[in-house]
Amino acid sequence: MNIGDKVRLLRAKEQGVVSRFLPGGMIEIEIEDGFRIPVMRSELVPVSPLEAERLLKTSTFAPQKTVTPSAPAILSNQGIYLAFLAINDREYTLHLINNTDWEFPYVLGEESAGASGGVQFRGIHSGMLKPKSQQKMNDLYAHATFENWPTFVVQGLWFRAGKSSLRTPLVKRFKARATTFFKDKTTVPVLNQPGFLTQLDAESIDQPQPTAPTSNRAGQNPGTQSQPKRINAEDLRAEMFKPNSDADAISVERPTAVVDLHIEELLPKGTGNRNPAELLKFQLDTFEKTLENAVASGMNEITFIHGLGSGSLRTELHKRLGHHPNVKFFEDAQKQKFGYGATKVTIK
Repeated sequence: MNIGDKVRLLRAKEQGVVSRFLPGGMIEIEIEDGFRIPVMRSELVPVSPLEAERLLKTSTFAPQKTVTPSAPAILSNQGIYLAFLAINDREYTLHLINNTDWEFPYVLGEESAGASGGVQFRGIHSGMLKPKSQQKMNDLYAHATFENWPTFVVQGLWFRAGKSSLRTPLVKRFKARATTFFKDKTTVPVLNQPGFLTQLDAESIDQPQPTAPTSNRAGQNPGTQSQPKRINAEDLRAEMFKPNSDADAISVERPTAVVDLHIEELLPKGTGNRNPAELLKFQLDTFEKTLENAVASGMNEITFIHGLGSGSLRTELHKRLGHHPNVKFFEDAQKQKFGYGATKVTIK
């Protein structure tokens, strides 16, 4: 078993990639969403490429459903992504991914400011993406020049042989922002590799538009259509000058100045059946909620005790603090008091 090998847990559903070997027979693996968790070596088994491919296929023993020939089932209508995969710690490759069951003819380009002050478009690639496929565009995007990355423009059509609904062409622009782009690292569809991605067609499926409320006509049932609500001018005036009593109803729980994120403190009655990945997620959710409450309640600083351990929790905390808009800076807390297992956060 080597660094970079794909593995799965014997007693849990998670799969991941070996990222580091730890003392005491422990191995650190990176699972979905970029989380890194320590696992005993005896709890891991390698996943061969053939096994990974078979696990992704639908079981042939599942009950078969009868589908009429005139209405073929579409398994996936959404799933067009731009994905950025790290080549190293400095450069990224750009991929266009079609994780739908439609063929996707596309044009991809960049928009940037022209010399005359206008917007200049530069074509990068065009082609046809088959269902569940991807196309690598280029590897010209460096971390050091992130703020100068262009606006990416994707134009595409939807094609499926035979009878299908007519779908609106996709035209989407995407500008990467540091506050959101690096926040979550996830497993990229089709490629099954860790990376940063954005979904382009999340709102592109044609939905029936709600009918605007209309007045009843002769012969219509009054209960079948909603009537426009008439607002009395005096009632509106009284409502505008009514004292606002809702402000006092909103309360935010002010956290303590020091918050211990050790599992035994958060779950004093035991962890139940939670696996290591679920426990790490619980710690991070608690951290996020506590930090937001500290910001909302006007605290100037707060300290989180995360311990040493494998360093996974500390790494995730620091990554999220580095992109939080309300964090001024963070540092190791007093070593005389907390050792090396706590982080002090100063809030803007």
